[in-house]
Amino acid sequence: VCRPVTVRVESTESILTAAAAVGQVLQIPINSFEGNYVIEDTPTSRQNARIVLRYCDALGDVTEEANPNGSMEAIAGIANARGNVAGLMPHPERAIEEVLGSSDGRILLGSFAASITAARV
Repeated sequence: VCRPVTVRVESTESILTAAAAVGQVLQIPINSFEGNYVIEDTPTSRQNARIVLRYCDALGDVTEEANPNGSMEAIAGIANARGNVAGLMPHPERAIEEVLGSSDGRILLGSFAASITAARV
């Protein structure tokens, strides 16, 4: 069962967030409420974390109540240092038409498509 959550864009330096704006709030469904992101709790680990999305409320505030699965620091999406590999819990492919409840997934999937096109040129 999918449930819509809101996420805030933290960085546009990834294959999934390049077409978004920092601070932009997106409504994207999640399917699993059990998995959560955990990072080693050291200054180096936190500094090297490339956080691209955080769970938030509709106003963009990161709160404990808005974090559906207990992910550390409300992390919903991360990327590698180059930004060409990203992982996220929400499912943007399930938010591409308003009839599905949101079309905000198009922003993330559009970023991905534009990155592929740019790489081929």
